[in-house]
Amino acid sequence: MGYCQVSERAAGNWLYLKMSPIANMLIQIKNAQAVNAESVSIPFSKLKFEIGKILKEKGFIESIEKKKKKMKKAEVEYLEVKLRFNDGAGAISGLRFVSKPSRRIYAGKEDLKSVRSGYGISVVSTAKGIITGEDARKAGVGGEVLFEMW
Repeated sequence: MGYCQVSERAAGNWLYLKMSPIANMLIQIKNAQAVNAESVSIPFSKLKFEIGKILKEKGFIESIEKKKKKMKKAEVEYLEVKLRFNDGAGAISGLRFVSKPSRRIYAGKEDLKSVRSGYGISVVSTAKGIITGEDARKAGVGGEVLFEMW
């Protein structure tokens, strides 16, 4: 298995992240999984780290770690994500972005439904933090539905 890494140019120039940083993170993970990479490095943010912890808890990735790397001028923080494979196939089979930078989608606690008959998860940004749709229903809170994954 290979290894996908943040290039020095990309790590030093954050302007390439014009899209949603969450979308970039998830697409990087999905692309690395498609080429059977063992792990992928992603630029660090607290939001991405919280989403990564949820993905680890639900079994979509093997592990997530915050690391530092010395670059030419500064020290750069990044996330090291180890991917999970089931019988040679990636653990992530599908992904749908619900909320986008151009259109935010909010849902109340009663509007949060199960994803793919319980085989998937939805990730919601609430007043209690980034949690799954199931946990938000149990806590009785709604929020911005970020994405669904199965």
